[in-house]
Amino acid sequence: MNSGDNTYIWQASDWPDWRYDLAALAEPLAKVSHAQGLLLGRLADVGMSLRDQASLAALTEDVIRTSEIEGERLDAESVRSSIARRLGVDIGALAPMDRHVEGVVELVLDARGRCEVALTIDRLFAWHAALFPTGYSGPSQIHIGAFREDASGPMQVVSGPIGRQRVHFEAPPADQLALEMARFTEWANSSTKDHPILKAGLGHLWFVTLHPFDDGNGRIARAIGDLLLARADGSPQRFYSLSAQIQRERRDYYDILEGTQKGSLDVTPWLKWFLENLAMAVNAAQFTVDAVLVKTRFWQRWATAPLNDRQIKLLNRLLDGFEGKLNSSKWAAIAKCSPDTALRDINDLLARGILRKSGAGGRSTSYELKA
Repeated sequence: MNSGDNTYIWQASDWPDWRYDLAALAEPLAKVSHAQGLLLGRLADVGMSLRDQASLAALTEDVIRTSEIEGERLDAESVRSSIARRLGVDIGALAPMDRHVEGVVELVLDARGRCEVALTIDRLFAWHAALFPTGYSGPSQIHIGAFREDASGPMQVVSGPIGRQRVHFEAPPADQLALEMARFTEWANSSTKDHPILKAGLGHLWFVTLHPFDDGNGRIARAIGDLLLARADGSPQRFYSLSAQIQRERRDYYDILEGTQKGSLDVTPWLKWFLENLAMAVNAAQFTVDAVLVKTRFWQRWATAPLNDRQIKLLNRLLDGFEGKLNSSKWAAIAKCSPDTALRDINDLLARGILRKSGAGGRSTSYELKA
């Protein structure tokens, strides 16, 4: 296995002198600004509670999707509970704490909520330690809160079977990281000529290029992009998830990163991709706001109904977009109750007109919210 004859951008003589065609980026940049204006204008007409719920939904999706990009699935209920607990948002019963979920949530919230705080090496080390609370990535022990050492060879991103692996990218040697990361953090914390949104795209790319840690580089790169976007927005509160959009375009994301690493320091194509997907992420947030409004109106309508914790939990699952069909056996499993108790809960909601039956009946009977 070898890296072939590729020359990577960090090997260029003028590295890291980023270049891009601002005229070519003017239209996608304008589309981002327009989409943001529409979303913020709509949110300006709702109360603080609704904005908090919309932000909670966006943050929950962001934490889940940034991990899914790396092939890791987190429990959505644990993520939502962890964020709500930290933000002081009332969502009723909270799920038990999961230290791995807590670490990812800590990373995402710190990047956004403390966006004006300097991005330092120690802060990046703390983020990395939060991502890997056990000191392991899967079965492998890794260096935590420290730069990689390359003891077993260069840091490479590879795919394919052993013996026929393809090298997609090779990062700078470990002995260059102290200098490279000092230069990167100085740039991140300084005023530059770059448009603030373009700076977020550049920061994401720059960190991925350096790949300074044994693992977790992608999630931290996206957190850095979010930190710089929060600075661009002038607000730590976010109502959209760029990570969710990247997850939807995961293959293109890796392709554009690989092509950029093997190209020149003119990164116009990467920034164009970044802006186009950012605009789609902001536009997609309109659906999140719709869902929050539906959920809020639902609970306003049924605020005085004497519902138990199991019923509230399952109704929230339906409101959040339950995958598949909800039947009595799934109700019992999720609510951790007996089948008889589940059926009593369901029949009570049917009698109140909150649920209705769907499906063919018998064992195929499932339940959904009544419009």
